[in-house]
Amino acid sequence: MLRAAAGLLLLCLCQPWAGAYGQTRNEAYPMNQTHHVIDYIELKVTDMQAAKAFYREAFNWQFTDYGPDYAGIQKPGGAGEVGGLAVVDKAERGGPLVILYSEDLEATRQSVIEAGGGIVVEPFDFPGGRRFQFTDPSGNELGVWSKR
Repeated sequence: MLRAAAGLLLLCLCQPWAGAYGQTRNEAYPMNQTHHVIDYIELKVTDMQAAKAFYREAFNWQFTDYGPDYAGIQKPGGAGEVGGLAVVDKAERGGPLVILYSEDLEATRQSVIEAGGGIVVEPFDFPGGRRFQFTDPSGNELGVWSKR
């Protein structure tokens, strides 16, 4: 089944945390940054294991663990990271909407449902494609769009 990990744009939060082996994210996974370009996004989650299971099943994401409260989201192929999951007491909806790209919107929608996500906005047309929005197990709202 097609997974929609590609196309995720991310915001760099430059966290000063260290990995399990004393490395920072940038030491463990050197990345090529571009000035003023969205680079890394951090999702707040209430249950790390549930969040990782959901994103692994729905989008085939892989993770690098930096202890029990933080996991990096690996780039496809594993060379670097595009984001992270951070444990918080309560995740709140609102704020910027992270939108993923999918080559097959209906297959991705089905993957989200099968992984335990909730569809909060059914697929709709917009100029340039179609989109839906969902919540993950922590209540974060994200979107997925496709050209068709």
